[in-house]
Amino acid sequence: MNAGASFRKKGSHIARKVKNKVKEGHAHRSSLSHAPEPRFAPQEEHAQLLPEKPENLESTPREYIASSTIANPFYFGFWATSGVSAALIIWFAFSNIGALAGWVTGAVFIALGLEPLVQRLTAWGLPRLASVATVVGAFLLVVAGFIVYAVPVVGKQAVSFINDFPDTLETFLNSDFFTRLDQQFQVRSYIDNGVQDFFAHLTQDSNVMSGFFNGLISAGSTIAEIGTGILIVTILSIYFLASLPIIKSWGVRLAPASRRPRVKDLTEKITHSVGQYVAGQALVAVLNASFALIVMLIVQAPFPQLLALFVLILAFIPLVGGVTAMIFVSLVCLVVSWKTALLFAICHIIYLQIEAYLISPRIMSKAVAVPGGLAIIAVAAGGALWGVLGAIIAIPVAASLLILVREVFIPVQDRR
Repeated sequence: MNAGASFRKKGSHIARKVKNKVKEGHAHRSSLSHAPEPRFAPQEEHAQLLPEKPENLESTPREYIASSTIANPFYFGFWATSGVSAALIIWFAFSNIGALAGWVTGAVFIALGLEPLVQRLTAWGLPRLASVATVVGAFLLVVAGFIVYAVPVVGKQAVSFINDFPDTLETFLNSDFFTRLDQQFQVRSYIDNGVQDFFAHLTQDSNVMSGFFNGLISAGSTIAEIGTGILIVTILSIYFLASLPIIKSWGVRLAPASRRPRVKDLTEKITHSVGQYVAGQALVAVLNASFALIVMLIVQAPFPQLLALFVLILAFIPLVGGVTAMIFVSLVCLVVSWKTALLFAICHIIYLQIEAYLISPRIMSKAVAVPGGLAIIAVAAGGALWGVLGAIIAIPVAASLLILVREVFIPVQDRR
Protein backbone atom coordinates (compact mmCIF):
# COMPACT_ATOMS: atom_id res chain seq x y z
CA MET A 1 0.00 0.00 0.00
CA ASN A 2 2.74 2.39 0.88
CA ALA A 3 4.64 1.64 -2.38
CA GLY A 4 1.56 2.16 -4.61
CA ALA A 5 0.67 5.43 -2.87
CA SER A 6 4.16 6.81 -3.35
CA PHE A 7 4.15 5.88 -7.07
CA ARG A 8 0.79 7.64 -7.67
CA LYS A 9 2.05 10.71 -5.82
CA LYS A 10 5.17 10.97 -8.04
CA GLY A 11 3.12 10.55 -11.26
CA SER A 12 0.71 13.33 -10.34
CA HIS A 13 3.65 15.62 -9.53
CA ILE A 14 5.26 15.01 -13.00
CA ALA A 15 1.94 15.64 -14.75
CA ARG A 16 1.55 19.01 -13.00
CA LYS A 17 5.10 20.02 -14.13
CA VAL A 18 4.38 19.14 -17.78
CA LYS A 19 1.09 21.03 -17.67
CA ASN A 20 2.82 24.10 -16.27
CA LYS A 21 5.50 23.96 -19.00
CA VAL A 22 2.86 23.79 -21.75
CA LYS A 23 1.07 26.82 -20.30
CA GLU A 24 4.33 28.75 -20.16
CA GLY A 25 5.03 27.93 -23.88
CA HIS A 26 1.60 29.13 -24.96
CA ALA A 27 2.03 32.33 -22.99
CA HIS A 28 5.45 32.98 -24.57
CA ARG A 29 4.16 32.50 -28.14
CA SER A 30 1.20 34.78 -27.55
CA SER A 31 3.49 37.48 -26.18
CA LEU A 32 5.66 37.28 -29.32
CA SER A 33 2.68 37.59 -31.66
CA HIS A 34 1.61 40.81 -29.93
CA ALA A 35 5.15 42.29 -29.82
CA PRO A 36 5.53 45.89 -31.14
CA GLU A 37 7.33 46.63 -34.44
CA PRO A 38 11.12 47.26 -34.25
CA ARG A 39 12.18 50.85 -33.86
CA PHE A 40 14.54 50.75 -36.90
CA ALA A 41 12.10 49.19 -39.40
CA PRO A 42 12.17 51.22 -42.64
CA GLN A 43 9.22 53.49 -42.99
CA GLU A 44 6.94 53.16 -45.98
CA GLU A 45 8.00 56.45 -47.51
CA HIS A 46 11.69 55.55 -47.20
CA ALA A 47 11.14 52.14 -48.81
CA GLN A 48 9.64 53.79 -51.86
CA LEU A 49 12.89 55.72 -52.43
CA LEU A 50 14.94 52.47 -52.65
CA PRO A 51 14.04 50.56 -55.85
CA GLU A 52 14.44 46.83 -55.51
CA LYS A 53 16.01 44.78 -58.29
CA PRO A 54 13.39 42.52 -59.84
CA GLU A 55 13.93 38.78 -59.93
CA ASN A 56 13.34 38.49 -63.69
CA LEU A 57 16.02 40.37 -65.63
CA GLU A 58 13.94 40.52 -68.83
CA SER A 59 11.22 42.51 -67.04
CA THR A 60 13.66 45.04 -65.54
CA PRO A 61 11.87 48.39 -65.27
CA ARG A 62 13.40 51.45 -66.83
CA GLU A 63 13.40 53.20 -63.45
CA TYR A 64 15.79 50.62 -62.02
CA ILE A 65 18.16 50.88 -65.00
CA ALA A 66 18.14 54.68 -64.83
CA SER A 67 18.78 54.67 -61.06
CA SER A 68 21.63 52.18 -61.51
CA THR A 69 23.21 54.36 -64.22
CA ILE A 70 22.95 57.47 -62.06
CA ALA A 71 24.29 55.61 -59.04
CA ASN A 72 27.33 54.31 -61.03
CA PRO A 73 28.36 57.08 -63.48
CA PHE A 74 32.03 56.06 -63.46
CA TYR A 75 31.16 52.47 -64.41
CA PHE A 76 28.84 53.62 -67.20
CA GLY A 77 31.35 56.15 -68.55
CA PHE A 78 34.15 53.58 -68.56
CA TRP A 79 32.21 51.07 -70.65
CA ALA A 80 30.86 53.76 -72.99
CA THR A 81 34.39 55.07 -73.61
CA SER A 82 35.67 51.53 -74.16
CA GLY A 83 32.97 50.88 -76.76
CA VAL A 84 33.75 54.08 -78.66
CA SER A 85 37.48 53.33 -78.54
CA ALA A 86 36.93 49.81 -79.89
CA ALA A 87 34.79 51.18 -82.73
CA LEU A 88 37.48 53.73 -83.64
CA ILE A 89 40.21 51.06 -83.58
CA ILE A 90 38.17 48.79 -85.87
CA TRP A 91 37.46 51.67 -88.27
CA PHE A 92 41.16 52.66 -88.32
CA ALA A 93 42.19 49.06 -89.02
CA PHE A 94 39.72 48.67 -91.88
CA SER A 95 40.64 52.03 -93.40
CA ASN A 96 44.35 51.11 -93.45
CA ILE A 97 43.97 47.56 -94.76
CA GLY A 98 41.33 48.32 -97.35
CA ALA A 99 43.01 46.27 -100.08
CA LEU A 100 43.31 43.19 -97.87
CA ALA A 101 39.70 43.54 -96.70
CA GLY A 102 38.61 43.81 -100.34
CA TRP A 103 40.55 40.68 -101.29
CA VAL A 104 39.09 38.69 -98.39
CA THR A 105 35.56 39.89 -99.16
CA GLY A 106 35.93 39.02 -102.83
CA ALA A 107 37.29 35.57 -101.96
CA VAL A 108 34.36 34.91 -99.59
CA PHE A 109 31.78 35.83 -102.24
CA ILE A 110 33.56 33.75 -104.90
CA ALA A 111 33.54 30.75 -102.53
CA LEU A 112 29.84 31.26 -101.81
CA GLY A 113 29.18 31.53 -105.56
CA LEU A 114 31.00 28.26 -106.25
CA GLU A 115 29.30 26.43 -103.35
CA PRO A 116 26.04 25.74 -105.30
CA LEU A 117 28.09 23.86 -107.91
CA VAL A 118 29.72 21.79 -105.18
CA GLN A 119 26.32 21.03 -103.66
CA ARG A 120 24.98 20.04 -107.09
CA LEU A 121 27.84 17.56 -107.63
CA THR A 122 27.41 16.25 -104.10
CA ALA A 123 23.70 15.68 -104.74
CA TRP A 124 24.66 13.60 -107.79
CA GLY A 125 26.56 11.21 -105.49
CA LEU A 126 30.09 12.61 -105.74
CA PRO A 127 31.97 12.99 -102.41
CA ARG A 128 32.44 16.56 -101.24
CA LEU A 129 36.24 16.39 -101.55
CA ALA A 130 35.97 15.25 -105.16
CA SER A 131 33.28 17.87 -105.84
CA VAL A 132 35.46 20.64 -104.45
CA ALA A 133 38.44 19.41 -106.50
CA THR A 134 36.34 19.37 -109.68
CA VAL A 135 34.93 22.86 -109.15
CA VAL A 136 38.35 24.26 -108.16
CA GLY A 137 39.93 22.71 -111.24
CA ALA A 138 37.30 24.25 -113.52
CA PHE A 139 37.70 27.60 -111.75
CA LEU A 140 41.50 27.53 -112.19
CA LEU A 141 41.10 26.67 -115.88
CA VAL A 142 38.83 29.69 -116.35
CA VAL A 143 41.28 31.98 -114.54
CA ALA A 144 44.24 30.60 -116.51
CA GLY A 145 42.36 30.95 -119.80
CA PHE A 146 41.50 34.54 -118.98
CA ILE A 147 45.13 35.34 -118.13
CA VAL A 148 46.54 33.58 -121.19
CA TYR A 149 44.04 34.76 -123.79
CA ALA A 150 42.23 37.84 -122.59
CA VAL A 151 45.01 39.73 -120.82
CA PRO A 152 47.41 39.96 -123.83
CA VAL A 153 44.61 40.88 -126.25
CA VAL A 154 43.13 43.47 -123.90
CA GLY A 155 46.57 44.89 -123.13
CA LYS A 156 47.41 45.19 -126.82
CA GLN A 157 44.11 46.90 -127.56
CA ALA A 158 44.57 49.28 -124.61
CA VAL A 159 48.02 50.32 -125.91
CA SER A 160 46.60 50.67 -129.41
CA PHE A 161 43.76 52.82 -128.10
CA ILE A 162 46.20 55.18 -126.38
CA ASN A 163 48.55 55.39 -129.39
CA ASP A 164 45.81 55.82 -131.98
CA PHE A 165 43.68 58.21 -129.94
CA PRO A 166 44.85 61.44 -131.68
CA ASP A 167 44.24 60.00 -135.18
CA THR A 168 40.94 58.47 -134.06
CA LEU A 169 39.80 61.79 -132.63
CA GLU A 170 40.77 63.61 -135.83
CA THR A 171 38.86 61.05 -137.90
CA PHE A 172 35.81 61.53 -135.71
CA LEU A 173 36.00 65.32 -135.98
CA ASN A 174 36.12 65.06 -139.81
CA SER A 175 33.24 62.56 -140.03
CA ASP A 176 29.91 63.46 -141.63
CA PHE A 177 28.08 62.99 -138.32
CA PHE A 178 30.26 65.49 -136.47
CA THR A 179 30.25 67.90 -139.42
CA ARG A 180 26.45 68.08 -139.35
CA LEU A 181 26.56 68.40 -135.58
CA ASP A 182 29.03 71.27 -135.83
CA GLN A 183 26.89 73.06 -138.39
CA GLN A 184 23.99 73.08 -135.95
CA PHE A 185 25.74 73.73 -132.61
CA GLN A 186 29.23 75.06 -133.56
CA VAL A 187 31.11 72.72 -131.19
CA ARG A 188 34.30 72.31 -133.28
CA SER A 189 35.78 75.59 -132.09
CA TYR A 190 35.30 74.65 -128.42
CA ILE A 191 37.00 71.29 -128.95
CA ASP A 192 39.95 72.83 -130.84
CA ASN A 193 40.48 75.50 -128.19
CA GLY A 194 40.25 72.90 -125.43
CA VAL A 195 42.85 70.65 -127.09
CA GLN A 196 45.25 73.56 -127.65
CA ASP A 197 44.92 74.73 -124.05
CA PHE A 198 45.53 71.19 -122.81
CA PHE A 199 48.76 70.72 -124.79
CA ALA A 200 49.97 74.22 -123.89
CA HIS A 201 49.43 73.48 -120.21
CA LEU A 202 51.12 70.10 -120.66
CA THR A 203 54.30 71.53 -122.19
CA GLN A 204 54.63 74.64 -120.02
CA ASP A 205 53.91 73.25 -116.56
CA SER A 206 56.78 71.15 -115.18
CA ASN A 207 54.57 69.72 -112.45
CA VAL A 208 52.46 68.01 -115.11
CA MET A 209 55.46 66.17 -116.56
CA SER A 210 56.70 65.12 -113.13
CA GLY A 211 53.21 63.98 -112.29
CA PHE A 212 53.12 62.01 -115.54
CA PHE A 213 56.33 60.14 -114.71
CA ASN A 214 55.11 59.55 -111.16
CA GLY A 215 51.94 58.17 -112.70
CA LEU A 216 53.97 55.73 -114.80
CA ILE A 217 55.75 54.51 -111.67
CA SER A 218 52.48 54.19 -109.77
CA ALA A 219 50.97 52.38 -112.76
CA GLY A 220 53.69 49.74 -112.50
CA SER A 221 53.00 49.31 -108.79
CA THR A 222 49.26 49.16 -109.52
CA ILE A 223 49.79 46.37 -112.06
CA ALA A 224 51.91 44.46 -109.52
CA GLU A 225 49.20 44.99 -106.89
CA ILE A 226 46.53 43.70 -109.27
CA GLY A 227 48.57 40.58 -110.00
CA THR A 228 49.16 39.99 -106.30
CA GLY A 229 45.49 40.54 -105.59
CA ILE A 230 44.41 38.01 -108.22
CA LEU A 231 46.78 35.41 -106.75
CA ILE A 232 45.67 36.03 -103.16
CA VAL A 233 41.96 36.04 -104.04
CA THR A 234 42.35 32.76 -105.96
CA ILE A 235 44.13 31.03 -103.06
CA LEU A 236 41.67 32.37 -100.47
CA SER A 237 38.69 31.36 -102.62
CA ILE A 238 39.96 27.77 -102.82
CA TYR A 239 40.58 27.69 -99.07
CA PHE A 240 37.16 29.14 -98.17
CA LEU A 241 35.41 26.76 -100.56
CA ALA A 242 37.18 23.69 -99.18
CA SER A 243 36.62 24.61 -95.53
CA LEU A 244 33.21 26.30 -95.77
CA PRO A 245 31.32 23.65 -93.70
CA ILE A 246 33.97 23.85 -90.95
CA ILE A 247 33.84 27.66 -90.91
CA LYS A 248 30.03 27.62 -90.63
CA SER A 249 30.07 25.01 -87.86
CA TRP A 250 32.59 27.02 -85.82
CA GLY A 251 30.54 30.15 -86.34
CA VAL A 252 27.42 28.37 -85.08
CA ARG A 253 29.29 27.14 -81.98
CA LEU A 254 29.92 30.75 -80.95
CA ALA A 255 26.20 31.07 -80.23
CA PRO A 256 24.64 29.80 -76.95
CA ALA A 257 23.72 26.12 -76.98
CA SER A 258 20.00 26.86 -76.81
CA ARG A 259 20.18 29.13 -79.86
CA ARG A 260 22.46 27.02 -82.06
CA PRO A 261 19.73 25.26 -84.09
CA ARG A 262 18.17 28.62 -84.95
CA VAL A 263 21.55 30.22 -85.75
CA LYS A 264 22.48 27.24 -87.93
CA ASP A 265 19.21 27.52 -89.86
CA LEU A 266 19.73 31.26 -90.46
CA THR A 267 23.35 30.69 -91.50
CA GLU A 268 22.32 28.08 -94.06
CA LYS A 269 19.61 30.34 -95.47
CA ILE A 270 21.93 33.35 -95.78
CA THR A 271 24.84 31.45 -97.34
CA HIS A 272 22.52 29.61 -99.74
CA SER A 273 20.81 32.83 -100.84
CA VAL A 274 24.09 34.74 -101.27
CA GLY A 275 25.66 31.82 -103.15
CA GLN A 276 22.72 31.54 -105.53
CA TYR A 277 22.81 35.29 -106.16
CA VAL A 278 26.57 35.44 -106.83
CA ALA A 279 26.47 32.43 -109.17
CA GLY A 280 23.42 33.78 -110.99
CA GLN A 281 24.84 37.29 -111.36
CA ALA A 282 28.13 35.88 -112.68
CA LEU A 283 26.25 33.87 -115.31
CA VAL A 284 24.17 36.91 -116.29
CA ALA A 285 27.33 39.05 -116.60
CA VAL A 286 29.08 36.45 -118.78
CA LEU A 287 26.04 36.21 -121.07
CA ASN A 288 25.83 40.01 -121.30
CA ALA A 289 29.53 40.39 -122.17
CA SER A 290 29.41 37.52 -124.69
CA PHE A 291 26.43 39.04 -126.47
CA ALA A 292 28.09 42.47 -126.51
CA LEU A 293 31.31 40.98 -127.92
CA ILE A 294 29.42 39.19 -130.72
CA VAL A 295 27.51 42.36 -131.65
CA MET A 296 30.69 44.47 -131.59
CA LEU A 297 32.46 42.02 -133.89
CA ILE A 298 29.50 42.08 -136.29
CA VAL A 299 29.17 45.88 -136.44
CA GLN A 300 33.01 46.25 -136.45
CA ALA A 301 33.24 48.32 -133.30
CA PRO A 302 36.73 49.45 -132.21
CA PHE A 303 38.60 47.44 -129.57
CA PRO A 304 35.88 44.77 -129.09
CA GLN A 305 37.73 42.60 -126.53
CA LEU A 306 38.68 45.60 -124.41
CA LEU A 307 35.13 46.91 -124.44
CA ALA A 308 33.75 43.43 -123.70
CA LEU A 309 35.90 43.36 -120.56
CA PHE A 310 34.35 46.67 -119.45
CA VAL A 311 30.89 45.25 -120.15
CA LEU A 312 31.71 42.14 -118.07
CA ILE A 313 32.84 44.21 -115.08
CA LEU A 314 29.91 46.62 -115.26
CA ALA A 315 27.38 43.80 -115.75
CA PHE A 316 28.18 42.53 -112.25
CA ILE A 317 26.62 45.73 -110.91
CA PRO A 318 22.86 45.07 -110.83
CA LEU A 319 20.21 47.38 -112.31
CA VAL A 320 22.52 50.13 -113.59
CA GLY A 321 25.55 48.14 -114.79
CA GLY A 322 24.10 46.92 -118.10
CA VAL A 323 22.69 50.32 -119.04
CA THR A 324 25.97 52.05 -118.16
CA ALA A 325 27.93 49.57 -120.28
CA MET A 326 25.59 50.09 -123.23
CA ILE A 327 25.98 53.89 -123.07
CA PHE A 328 29.76 53.67 -122.71
CA VAL A 329 30.24 51.30 -125.65
CA SER A 330 27.84 53.32 -127.82
CA LEU A 331 29.86 56.49 -127.19
CA VAL A 332 33.06 54.70 -128.18
CA CYS A 333 31.39 53.36 -131.33
CA LEU A 334 30.61 56.94 -132.34
CA VAL A 335 34.32 57.23 -133.22
CA VAL A 336 33.69 54.84 -136.14
CA SER A 337 30.27 56.13 -137.22
CA TRP A 338 26.91 56.97 -135.78
CA LYS A 339 25.40 53.96 -137.59
CA THR A 340 27.72 51.61 -135.69
CA ALA A 341 26.77 53.22 -132.38
CA LEU A 342 23.06 53.10 -133.22
CA LEU A 343 23.15 49.44 -134.28
CA PHE A 344 24.96 48.40 -131.13
CA ALA A 345 22.63 50.45 -128.91
CA ILE A 346 19.49 48.94 -130.48
CA CYS A 347 20.80 45.36 -130.22
CA HIS A 348 21.94 45.80 -126.64
CA ILE A 349 18.68 47.43 -125.54
CA ILE A 350 16.76 44.47 -126.95
CA TYR A 351 19.07 42.08 -125.12
CA LEU A 352 18.64 44.00 -121.84
CA GLN A 353 14.87 43.61 -122.12
CA ILE A 354 15.24 39.86 -122.74
CA GLU A 355 17.63 39.62 -119.82
CA ALA A 356 15.32 41.52 -117.48
CA TYR A 357 12.14 39.55 -118.28
CA LEU A 358 13.40 36.08 -119.27
CA ILE A 359 17.00 35.34 -118.27
CA SER A 360 17.32 36.96 -114.83
CA PRO A 361 14.00 35.68 -113.40
CA ARG A 362 14.91 32.09 -114.30
CA ILE A 363 18.47 32.31 -113.00
CA MET A 364 17.65 34.33 -109.86
CA SER A 365 14.54 32.33 -108.91
CA LYS A 366 16.30 30.65 -105.94
CA ALA A 367 17.87 33.84 -104.61
CA VAL A 368 16.20 36.30 -102.24
CA ALA A 369 14.23 38.94 -104.12
CA VAL A 370 15.28 42.47 -103.16
CA PRO A 371 12.79 45.31 -103.85
CA GLY A 372 13.85 47.65 -106.64
CA GLY A 373 14.03 50.78 -104.50
CA LEU A 374 16.06 49.05 -101.80
CA ALA A 375 18.37 47.58 -104.46
CA ILE A 376 19.08 51.03 -105.94
CA ILE A 377 19.79 52.48 -102.48
CA ALA A 378 22.05 49.52 -101.63
CA VAL A 379 24.04 49.82 -104.87
CA ALA A 380 24.47 53.58 -104.44
CA ALA A 381 25.56 53.21 -100.81
CA GLY A 382 27.92 50.32 -101.58
CA GLY A 383 29.51 52.20 -104.47
CA ALA A 384 29.99 55.31 -102.35
CA LEU A 385 31.56 53.36 -99.48
CA TRP A 386 33.69 50.80 -101.34
CA GLY A 387 33.72 51.59 -105.07
CA VAL A 388 32.96 48.93 -107.66
CA LEU A 389 33.37 46.06 -105.15
CA GLY A 390 30.91 47.72 -102.80
CA ALA A 391 28.36 48.13 -105.59
CA ILE A 392 28.77 44.46 -106.57
CA ILE A 393 28.31 43.04 -103.06
CA ALA A 394 25.60 45.52 -102.04
CA ILE A 395 22.69 43.36 -103.23
CA PRO A 396 23.84 40.14 -101.46
CA VAL A 397 24.37 42.10 -98.24
CA ALA A 398 20.92 43.67 -98.56
CA ALA A 399 19.43 40.20 -99.19
CA SER A 400 21.11 38.88 -96.04
CA LEU A 401 19.73 41.75 -93.99
CA LEU A 402 16.26 41.08 -95.41
CA ILE A 403 16.51 37.45 -94.28
CA LEU A 404 17.47 38.55 -90.76
CA VAL A 405 14.61 41.05 -90.63
CA ARG A 406 12.10 38.50 -91.90
CA GLU A 407 13.28 35.59 -89.74
CA VAL A 408 14.30 37.38 -86.53
CA PHE A 409 12.96 40.92 -86.15
CA ILE A 410 9.42 40.46 -87.50
CA PRO A 411 8.64 37.30 -85.42
CA VAL A 412 9.83 39.13 -82.26
CA GLN A 413 7.57 42.05 -83.07
CA ASP A 414 4.63 39.73 -83.78
CA ARG A 415 4.93 38.12 -80.33
CA ARG A 416 4.60 41.47 -78.57
